[in-house]
Amino acid sequence: MEIPITNLAGMPPQQAQVAGKVGVRHRTRQVSVGGVKIGGGAPISVQTMTKTKTSDVAGTVAQIVAATEAGCDIVRVTVNDKEAAEAIAEIVRQSPIPVVADIHFNHVFALKAIAANVAKVRLNPGNIGSRDRIHEVLHAAKEKGIPIRIGVNSGSLEEDILQKHGYPTAEALYESAMRHVAICDEFGFRDVVISVKSTDVRLMIEAYRLVAERTDIPLHLGVTEAGPTKIGTVKSAVGIGALLAEGIGDTIRVSLTDEPVKEVEVGKEILRSLGLATRNVELIACPSCGRLEVDLFGIMGELEKRLAGVKKPVKIAVLGCVVNGPGEASEADIGIAAGKGVGILYRKGEVVRRVKESEIVDVIVEEVRRFVPET
Repeated sequence: MEIPITNLAGMPPQQAQVAGKVGVRHRTRQVSVGGVKIGGGAPISVQTMTKTKTSDVAGTVAQIVAATEAGCDIVRVTVNDKEAAEAIAEIVRQSPIPVVADIHFNHVFALKAIAANVAKVRLNPGNIGSRDRIHEVLHAAKEKGIPIRIGVNSGSLEEDILQKHGYPTAEALYESAMRHVAICDEFGFRDVVISVKSTDVRLMIEAYRLVAERTDIPLHLGVTEAGPTKIGTVKSAVGIGALLAEGIGDTIRVSLTDEPVKEVEVGKEILRSLGLATRNVELIACPSCGRLEVDLFGIMGELEKRLAGVKKPVKIAVLGCVVNGPGEASEADIGIAAGKGVGILYRKGEVVRRVKESEIVDVIVEEVRRFVPET
């Protein structure tokens, strides 16, 4: 079942109108992660994962706070040893956003995380041992209303599934995910989210399409181990963006070899590029060519620095020549069409005045300060 993207809860009408151009959104059932809704038409949330040792409570909380300020909705923390299991309760207590416990194989750590009131557990039920252990964890999670994310990865598929398919395929990822879902269903546990990640972008896209086509389970999108910031950003934008453009996906995490804040920034920008999140400052500039007659690189670099903390949804265009400049500048909230050391300032499509090249940055910053978003 599908729903129009324009039905997204909490989305401003003008934003929903843009989002409607993306298409329709795959209908999924809804789960609640510490008050953040995933699926069922809720706004798409952005997640990250801390990079600190979980036993370092102060360091971990500091990363969570920084990620929250960058716009993160949900944060995942590994619970991989005794010290981490002992620290998770205090991290949950201090975190300003819902905390997900990342668990692999150890049902005791899962139980301790649930007792610590985490908002969600990332756990594959089939990997934690006997039926009694599985039942104990699922029962504890159900009692507290804590959902579980079943996270399947192409690099860690079960041996029998690999032998059956020969190598990681979309069908193999789907089969692995549904094996764990079946275990949850057997114990009457339905508050699940699925991810079927891969470092191979095409494989990841195909696997998520299969799950979306065959189930109504909310989907956590991501290209796993995407790599360093530059490469990982491109891979994540292609994989996550392609699926979101098809209406697939309920929450996202960009996996980068970088700080959590950077993951959040890239994730938010992917959503903004598709009209699926409220945009803050958007800077538009021409790629430059031989027609350039102002120091566009310097101007844009300074604007990025001075507008970094501004939260207003304002579109700024700075163009460096007379070919596309006037048209692009007039379509922005604030625009500059520059040439030969001067610029024409546009405000909402109307010409305001001429400014010297040396004044462009100060003038734009002042215009942003005065800018009042449409309601």
